Amino acid sequence: MSMKEDVDANVETALAGVGRAAVAGAEIVCLPELFAWRYFPTERSSRQRAEEIPGKISRELAASAKDNRVVLVGGSIYEKAGKKRYNTCLVFDEHGRVITRYRKVHVPQDEHYYEQDYFQPGGGYAVAKTRHGNLGTLICFDQWYPEAARVNRLMGADILFYPTAIGWVRGIEPIEGDWKGAWEAVQVGHAIANSVAVCAVNRVGTEGSTTFWGGSFVCDQFGKVLFRAGGEEGVYTVDVPTGLGKLVEEGWGFMRNRKGRTYSAISKGA
Repeated sequence: MSMKEDVDANVETALAGVGRAAVAGAEIVCLPELFAWRYFPTERSSRQRAEEIPGKISRELAASAKDNRVVLVGGSIYEKAGKKRYNTCLVFDEHGRVITRYRKVHVPQDEHYYEQDYFQPGGGYAVAKTRHGNLGTLICFDQWYPEAARVNRLMGADILFYPTAIGWVRGIEPIEGDWKGAWEAVQVGHAIANSVAVCAVNRVGTEGSTTFWGGSFVCDQFGKVLFRAGGEEGVYTVDVPTGLGKLVEEGWGFMRNRKGRTYSAISKGA
């Protein structure tokens, strides 16, 4: 999706996309990060209003999941929870019921990505058990962290979904290398290391000085990219081989050969 200034118009576009995906045979549908809004954290302050859950947007997502008989990974919502604000992903089953609520744990604070001015970090992870498998939901900046992917796998995830909003910023040179290539590569690595499929869903279009590169992709449990989108809006369906993860684990033993007692340094000082 590319987002407009009008929240209701963005929601309408998203719901139309869910319907199109369902007609095309999709069983699980995923929306981008903060799909109802222009990406407001490019600025240090904004008048953008957060939404309570349940609220108008979450109810519309629930109705869409039910009407289309799909499991819906609802991108993410700018959530108001009392005095706190979160970047929150809801998963709905095909009856429109909320299965999980995940609040983004890794919240960046960089030039044009001032998310810590808006979102508090969530306190843990969530895996949604569905009739199509167990779905781990992580959000954008989470995708750079192998620990988050591994914890989701340990919680039983078969597929990792990453609703995303990332792109190039005018005036900031990627001196360290190819941002987009690294973005895809690190997530493909999570897929292989954890024997899980990965689905990353990024927004597109130019908003102010940021051009979101799209590039949404799906890879299988051994890192083969099954589909890669370009930089335009679209609704795409991809068939994922559900049994490959078990085959990879049986052959390579990434999980059964773990040595958890040697990993304590990961959490020190965190």
